[in-house]
Amino acid sequence: MTPALRTRNIAPLIILLGVLLMGRAQAAPPQQGPDPNATCLACHTVPGRTVTLPSGEELSLVVDAQAFAASAHGQKGVPCLGCHADVGDYPHPPLVANDYRDFQVDRYRVCRDCHPDQYAATLDSVHARELAAGNRNAPLCTDCHGAHNVVHLAERRANISLACRQCHAAIFDLYRQSVHGAALLEEANPDVPTCIDCHNVHSIQDPHQPRFRLTSPEVCGKCHADEALMAKYGISTQVFNTYVADFHGTTVTLFERESPDQPTNKAVCFDCHGVHDIRPADDPNSSVVRENLLQTCRRCHPDAEANFPASWTSHFIPDREHYPLVYYVNLFYAILIPGMIGFMVLFVSLDALRRLTLRLRRSRRIQEQPERR
Repeated sequence: MTPALRTRNIAPLIILLGVLLMGRAQAAPPQQGPDPNATCLACHTVPGRTVTLPSGEELSLVVDAQAFAASAHGQKGVPCLGCHADVGDYPHPPLVANDYRDFQVDRYRVCRDCHPDQYAATLDSVHARELAAGNRNAPLCTDCHGAHNVVHLAERRANISLACRQCHAAIFDLYRQSVHGAALLEEANPDVPTCIDCHNVHSIQDPHQPRFRLTSPEVCGKCHADEALMAKYGISTQVFNTYVADFHGTTVTLFERESPDQPTNKAVCFDCHGVHDIRPADDPNSSVVRENLLQTCRRCHPDAEANFPASWTSHFIPDREHYPLVYYVNLFYAILIPGMIGFMVLFVSLDALRRLTLRLRRSRRIQEQPERR
């Protein structure tokens, strides 16, 4: 066979082999490269990839590669299979979710594999209880933190409250106008409380429960009893200390210690100052400014008369400048009561000494009488 004829016979075989190899390359997914996510992203960055769920909703399968790379998981090198370990080989098994929310509820539990402590804390939260009761709109891990774009919320503290806004928009609108919210969202002040500073992070409790109400002064006290922090803004820690010492604070403290789960109507900080709409004390719209104080008091004391707020010392410790009458009455009793107690102790001590002396004398006389006989 001549060389030309041999080449003519082999050429079709080479072409056929090339076609077969190209077809196989198109049917199979890309091979794993140096990037462990390269195989997944080769398909899941193609625009328009969706799957239709039984509900008729279109579930997008597209992942923003740049957003994932910038996310907390992407920066730490968490591979796609770290969360999607059950996808198997290609082609993937079909989705069993009925609708998009079913898909989210089914998937968020994989967070437990890497974050067991945080996941366990959520199980005791009001959100988890709502979810267990059938409320599918209760927040999941991914609702707050994102899925492929997971971020560290604390890197920008305003993100924390913005995340809560997704479900609590009306409350957020009140908060953003408050002294705390305005400082956080407009000034990026790192010292003012965000939602989680008052409600906790993952173990969020029902704020309508008695225990939350009774412990709320301690929540306020985390900042308002901090002398260094309050000095930074020219706020006295007496705001907290005088509350704890007055009738309201004393009774709340006793209830918290003895009956933390029993309802009580004793006033706590937010009853007077507001919950999410706390304003500076000199703000005309503040609930504790003098013009509004009577209305605030009447929430608990409906029969309060116009002079009723005058009994409140505005968290000042009475002195000769602020509330001099109360100061001198306190001073009078500060002298009178220790003086009376001291006098009674002295009187009882002297009386006891006199009685002991008389008893010793009588005993000595009895002993001397036989000797004289």
